[in-house]
Amino acid sequence: MGEQAIRQPGPIQGIVLLLPITMAVMGIVLLVPVLPEILHEFAGVPQARYLVQLVLTVPAGCVLLFSPLAGWIADRHGRRRPLMIAMAVYALMGIAPIFLRSIWTIILSRVGVGICEAVIMTATTTMISDYFHGRARERWLASQTAVASLSALGLLQISGLLGQSYGWRGPFGVYLFSLVLLLGIWRFTWEPAGSAANAQHHPRVSAGANAVPWARLFGICALTVFAAVMFYSYQTQSGLALDALGVHDMSRRGTAAMLASFGVPLGTFLFWGAVRLPIAVLLCVEYLLLGVSYVSMGHSTGIDGFITASFFNQLGCGLILPTMLTWATRGLSFQVCGRCTGWWQGSFAIGQFLSGLLVTLLASRVGGLLPAFAALGIMCLAAAALTLVVQVASRLRPSAPTIPYNGQ
Repeated sequence: MGEQAIRQPGPIQGIVLLLPITMAVMGIVLLVPVLPEILHEFAGVPQARYLVQLVLTVPAGCVLLFSPLAGWIADRHGRRRPLMIAMAVYALMGIAPIFLRSIWTIILSRVGVGICEAVIMTATTTMISDYFHGRARERWLASQTAVASLSALGLLQISGLLGQSYGWRGPFGVYLFSLVLLLGIWRFTWEPAGSAANAQHHPRVSAGANAVPWARLFGICALTVFAAVMFYSYQTQSGLALDALGVHDMSRRGTAAMLASFGVPLGTFLFWGAVRLPIAVLLCVEYLLLGVSYVSMGHSTGIDGFITASFFNQLGCGLILPTMLTWATRGLSFQVCGRCTGWWQGSFAIGQFLSGLLVTLLASRVGGLLPAFAALGIMCLAAAALTLVVQVASRLRPSAPTIPYNGQ
């Protein structure tokens, strides 16, 4: 107890807990450059286009289903041990498609990846909230987006190169990187004081501390679903969009997507300076960026215009993810942080899961993938306008409640 009581988290703990965000990135980015080749491999399977989209997005569906359970486990049984187990299993499930031949068994392995992602993302985000407080916590949480995007830059390029050299199965070998990150968690982290695993060392908390703010949580989660659909639609479909524009080389597709992804870390850095702005103002700007960029992508006729619009799209994505995450975790007590984080992670995963299916459906109705992007842009512009109306209406009513930044 004495040793744990004097432990103070620092940059090394923050970095070690940020790096596992790359696992969620792997679940989607690694397959983007090789998605057309996977589709070609299983072209003879009935409903192949939808099944291949499931290979890409089913982990997100599992994050949706299991994140609330992962949050309950984190609050009830501790954060660290479930995290370490999930990271080990993740590596095994991640490399399985290298050896599998049926698309159904590949989808099953992706289910395992998704369950592990639910535990990993919920536990690491909760531990960041446990270890850090105030502005430091919000900066570390926001940094998840920067780490995710920066890792995506490399992973897109690595996936394209591995796909070019070893076929579409090659990129799945990168999942073994999970074992390296597991060593970092084992060496540099500890179970946060106050968790159920350490409850015997701490006085009983009040009943009020255990009350989940359900109304506020579900409101934020509902808004998160829409934001997540827009966040992931480009990331899940950029490979197919580039292919439709005539970029058929896998390595070149990876490079093009990588260039656009530089917008995400830039958006995260901008968020650090904008964190004190009202949530409605942030959301209005973010949806405006997403809307204009999606419409521009949808009307692109060449690769240069598409990549430029994609950059601004990713800039908006780099702003909207930390906005939603820090909003959801402000002011939470230790006793409910895991559950609230789990529900938020599940809501964001709904968007990831729905994004590929929604874009595929839209593309079949409006005449192709690029027109589907334009339709998404119109939705985002409508969301920006609605957010602006709500913000103006709230300012006209002095008694309307606000959500100020309080450093919690």
